[in-house]
Amino acid sequence: MNPKILLVEDDADFGMILKQYLELSDFEVIWFQNPEDVLEIIETQFDFQIGILDVMMPNIDGFSLAKHLLKKQANFPILFLTAKNQKIDRLTGLKLGADDYISKPCDPEELVLRIQNILKRSTFTAIQQTEIKIGSYLLNTEKLQLEHPKGKHKLTLKENELLLFLLNHNHQLLKREVILENLWENTDYFSGRSLDVFISRLRKYFADDDSIKIMSIRGVGFELDFPE
Repeated sequence: MNPKILLVEDDADFGMILKQYLELSDFEVIWFQNPEDVLEIIETQFDFQIGILDVMMPNIDGFSLAKHLLKKQANFPILFLTAKNQKIDRLTGLKLGADDYISKPCDPEELVLRIQNILKRSTFTAIQQTEIKIGSYLLNTEKLQLEHPKGKHKLTLKENELLLFLLNHNHQLLKREVILENLWENTDYFSGRSLDVFISRLRKYFADDDSIKIMSIRGVGFELDFPE
Protein backbone atom coordinates (compact mmCIF):
# COMPACT_ATOMS: atom_id res chain seq x y z
CA MET A 1 0.00 0.00 0.00
CA ASN A 2 1.34 3.42 -0.95
CA PRO A 3 2.06 5.85 1.90
CA LYS A 4 -0.86 8.22 2.45
CA ILE A 5 -0.05 11.93 2.61
CA LEU A 6 -2.20 14.68 4.08
CA LEU A 7 -1.47 17.73 1.91
CA VAL A 8 -2.88 21.08 3.04
CA GLU A 9 -2.13 23.89 0.58
CA ASP A 10 -4.54 26.72 -0.21
CA ASP A 11 -2.84 27.74 -3.48
CA ALA A 12 -4.79 25.81 -6.14
CA ASP A 13 -2.05 25.76 -8.79
CA PHE A 14 0.78 24.84 -6.44
CA GLY A 15 -1.34 22.29 -4.62
CA MET A 16 -2.32 20.55 -7.85
CA ILE A 17 1.30 20.42 -9.02
CA LEU A 18 2.44 18.91 -5.73
CA LYS A 19 -0.39 16.39 -5.67
CA GLN A 20 0.31 15.19 -9.20
CA TYR A 21 4.06 14.95 -8.67
CA LEU A 22 3.70 13.06 -5.39
CA GLU A 23 1.22 10.65 -6.95
CA LEU A 24 3.70 10.01 -9.77
CA SER A 25 6.20 9.20 -7.01
CA ASP A 26 3.92 6.43 -5.68
CA PHE A 27 2.25 8.31 -2.82
CA GLU A 28 -1.46 8.47 -2.14
CA VAL A 29 -2.30 12.16 -1.65
CA ILE A 30 -5.38 13.61 0.02
CA TRP A 31 -5.30 17.34 -0.71
CA PHE A 32 -7.20 20.04 1.13
CA GLN A 33 -7.27 23.72 0.22
CA ASN A 34 -9.25 24.67 3.33
CA PRO A 35 -7.64 23.66 6.65
CA GLU A 36 -11.05 23.80 8.35
CA ASP A 37 -12.08 20.79 6.28
CA VAL A 38 -9.14 18.89 7.77
CA LEU A 39 -10.42 19.53 11.29
CA GLU A 40 -13.71 17.91 10.34
CA ILE A 41 -12.28 14.81 8.71
CA ILE A 42 -9.73 13.95 11.42
CA GLU A 43 -12.57 13.55 13.91
CA THR A 44 -13.58 10.35 12.13
CA GLN A 45 -10.54 9.46 9.99
CA PHE A 46 -6.84 9.63 10.75
CA ASP A 47 -4.99 7.14 8.60
CA PHE A 48 -2.28 9.36 7.13
CA GLN A 49 1.42 8.53 7.37
CA ILE A 50 2.65 12.14 7.11
CA GLY A 51 1.28 15.68 6.87
CA ILE A 52 2.58 18.39 4.52
CA LEU A 53 1.22 21.74 5.69
CA ASP A 54 1.50 25.20 4.20
CA VAL A 55 2.31 27.70 6.94
CA MET A 56 0.49 30.75 5.55
CA MET A 57 -3.20 29.92 5.10
CA PRO A 58 -6.37 31.90 5.82
CA ASN A 59 -8.47 31.25 8.93
CA ILE A 60 -6.18 28.54 10.29
CA ASP A 61 -2.42 28.72 9.69
CA GLY A 62 -0.21 25.65 9.36
CA PHE A 63 1.13 25.90 12.91
CA SER A 64 -2.36 25.97 14.43
CA LEU A 65 -3.45 23.05 12.26
CA ALA A 66 -0.36 21.10 13.32
CA LYS A 67 -1.34 21.49 16.98
CA HIS A 68 -4.71 19.89 16.23
CA LEU A 69 -3.07 17.02 14.34
CA LEU A 70 -0.55 16.37 17.11
CA LYS A 71 -3.36 16.24 19.66
CA LYS A 72 -4.92 13.42 17.63
CA GLN A 73 -1.59 11.62 17.18
CA ALA A 74 1.37 12.91 19.18
CA ASN A 75 4.02 11.32 16.97
CA PHE A 76 2.46 12.32 13.64
CA PRO A 77 5.24 13.35 11.20
CA ILE A 78 4.83 16.89 9.84
CA LEU A 79 6.69 18.76 7.12
CA PHE A 80 5.98 22.48 6.79
CA LEU A 81 5.90 24.43 3.53
CA THR A 82 6.82 28.08 3.94
CA ALA A 83 7.11 30.89 1.40
CA LYS A 84 9.39 32.80 3.73
CA ASN A 85 12.92 32.26 4.97
CA GLN A 86 12.36 34.02 8.29
CA LYS A 87 13.80 32.27 11.31
CA ILE A 88 10.65 32.78 13.34
CA ASP A 89 8.66 30.54 10.98
CA ARG A 90 11.13 27.71 11.06
CA LEU A 91 11.82 27.84 14.77
CA THR A 92 8.11 27.97 15.58
CA GLY A 93 7.59 24.80 13.54
CA LEU A 94 10.51 23.05 15.18
CA LYS A 95 9.25 23.89 18.66
CA LEU A 96 5.93 22.31 17.75
CA GLY A 97 7.78 19.09 16.96
CA ALA A 98 7.88 19.30 13.17
CA ASP A 99 10.12 16.79 11.45
CA ASP A 100 11.22 19.07 8.60
CA TYR A 101 10.45 22.18 6.59
CA ILE A 102 11.04 23.27 3.02
CA SER A 103 10.77 26.70 1.42
CA LYS A 104 8.46 27.45 -1.51
CA PRO A 105 8.86 27.25 -4.39
CA CYS A 106 10.46 23.89 -3.67
CA ASP A 107 12.17 21.35 -5.87
CA PRO A 108 9.69 18.43 -6.13
CA GLU A 109 12.51 15.88 -6.15
CA GLU A 110 13.95 17.32 -2.93
CA LEU A 111 10.49 17.24 -1.36
CA VAL A 112 10.08 13.56 -2.25
CA LEU A 113 13.49 12.73 -0.75
CA ARG A 114 12.64 14.53 2.47
CA ILE A 115 9.31 12.71 2.72
CA GLN A 116 11.00 9.37 2.12
CA ASN A 117 13.60 10.07 4.82
CA ILE A 118 10.92 11.03 7.34
CA LEU A 119 8.90 7.90 6.55
CA LYS A 120 12.00 5.71 6.90
CA ARG A 121 12.61 7.13 10.35
CA SER A 122 8.94 6.68 11.19
CA THR A 123 8.97 3.04 10.08
CA PHE A 124 12.20 2.37 11.96
CA THR A 125 10.68 3.75 15.14
CA ALA A 126 7.41 1.92 14.67
CA ILE A 127 9.01 -1.53 14.38
CA GLN A 128 10.98 -1.16 17.60
CA GLN A 129 9.27 -2.77 20.58
CA THR A 130 11.86 -2.33 23.32
CA GLU A 131 12.02 -0.59 26.65
CA ILE A 132 15.26 1.13 27.61
CA LYS A 133 16.11 2.04 31.19
CA ILE A 134 17.74 5.48 31.48
CA GLY A 135 18.45 6.34 35.11
CA SER A 136 15.06 6.70 36.80
CA TYR A 137 13.35 6.93 33.40
CA LEU A 138 12.00 4.27 31.06
CA LEU A 139 12.02 4.90 27.33
CA ASN A 140 9.28 3.02 25.49
CA THR A 141 10.28 3.14 21.82
CA GLU A 142 7.05 1.50 20.70
CA LYS A 143 4.81 4.08 22.33
CA LEU A 144 7.32 6.92 21.81
CA GLN A 145 7.05 7.65 25.51
CA LEU A 146 9.50 8.62 28.22
CA GLU A 147 8.18 7.51 31.61
CA HIS A 148 9.18 8.71 35.06
CA PRO A 149 7.53 8.24 38.48
CA LYS A 150 6.65 11.96 38.38
CA GLY A 151 5.07 11.85 34.94
CA LYS A 152 5.27 10.90 31.29
CA HIS A 153 6.49 12.71 28.18
CA LYS A 154 5.18 11.84 24.72
CA LEU A 155 8.05 12.03 22.23
CA THR A 156 7.97 13.09 18.62
CA LEU A 157 9.69 10.87 16.06
CA LYS A 158 12.62 13.27 15.84
CA GLU A 159 13.00 13.43 19.63
CA ASN A 160 12.97 9.65 19.82
CA GLU A 161 15.47 9.35 16.99
CA LEU A 162 17.83 11.88 18.56
CA LEU A 163 17.59 10.24 21.98
CA LEU A 164 18.38 6.80 20.56
CA PHE A 165 21.36 8.25 18.68
CA LEU A 166 22.67 9.83 21.89
CA LEU A 167 22.18 6.59 23.82
CA ASN A 168 24.15 4.70 21.19
CA HIS A 169 27.04 7.12 21.76
CA ASN A 170 26.90 7.28 25.55
CA HIS A 171 29.96 8.70 27.38
CA GLN A 172 31.28 10.14 24.12
CA LEU A 173 31.98 13.63 22.85
CA LEU A 174 29.80 13.98 19.77
CA LYS A 175 30.51 16.70 17.25
CA ARG A 176 27.52 18.75 16.12
CA GLU A 177 28.33 17.93 12.50
CA VAL A 178 28.16 14.20 13.19
CA ILE A 179 24.68 14.45 14.70
CA LEU A 180 23.44 16.76 11.94
CA GLU A 181 24.78 14.62 9.12
CA ASN A 182 23.26 11.46 10.57
CA LEU A 183 19.86 12.78 11.62
CA TRP A 184 19.25 15.94 9.61
CA GLU A 185 21.43 15.10 6.58
CA ASN A 186 22.33 18.77 6.50
CA THR A 187 24.71 21.00 8.49
CA ASP A 188 23.25 24.39 7.60
CA TYR A 189 22.25 27.08 10.10
CA PHE A 190 18.62 26.10 10.41
CA SER A 191 19.45 22.42 10.92
CA GLY A 192 21.84 23.47 13.67
CA ARG A 193 19.15 25.57 15.34
CA SER A 194 16.78 22.63 15.05
CA LEU A 195 19.30 20.41 16.84
CA ASP A 196 19.60 22.99 19.65
CA VAL A 197 15.82 23.06 20.06
CA PHE A 198 15.61 19.29 20.39
CA ILE A 199 18.59 19.07 22.77
CA SER A 200 16.98 21.70 24.99
CA ARG A 201 13.72 19.76 24.97
CA LEU A 202 15.42 16.49 25.95
CA ARG A 203 17.18 18.22 28.84
CA LYS A 204 13.81 19.40 30.15
CA TYR A 205 12.40 15.88 29.90
CA PHE A 206 15.29 14.53 32.02
CA ALA A 207 15.14 17.33 34.61
CA ASP A 208 14.02 14.96 37.39
CA ASP A 209 17.25 12.92 37.37
CA ASP A 210 20.51 14.75 38.07
CA SER A 211 22.56 11.72 37.01
CA ILE A 212 21.54 12.24 33.37
CA LYS A 213 23.61 14.89 31.62
CA ILE A 214 23.71 16.27 28.08
CA MET A 215 26.56 18.77 28.26
CA SER A 216 27.37 21.35 25.61
CA ILE A 217 31.01 21.76 24.65
CA ARG A 218 31.28 25.19 23.08
CA GLY A 219 32.38 25.09 19.46
CA VAL A 220 32.50 21.28 19.38
CA GLY A 221 29.29 19.49 20.23
CA PHE A 222 27.82 17.53 23.12
CA GLU A 223 29.26 15.28 25.79
CA LEU A 224 26.85 12.63 26.96
CA ASP A 225 26.51 10.91 30.32
CA PHE A 226 23.59 8.52 30.76
CA PRO A 227 23.73 6.11 33.75
CA GLU A 228 23.86 2.45 32.75
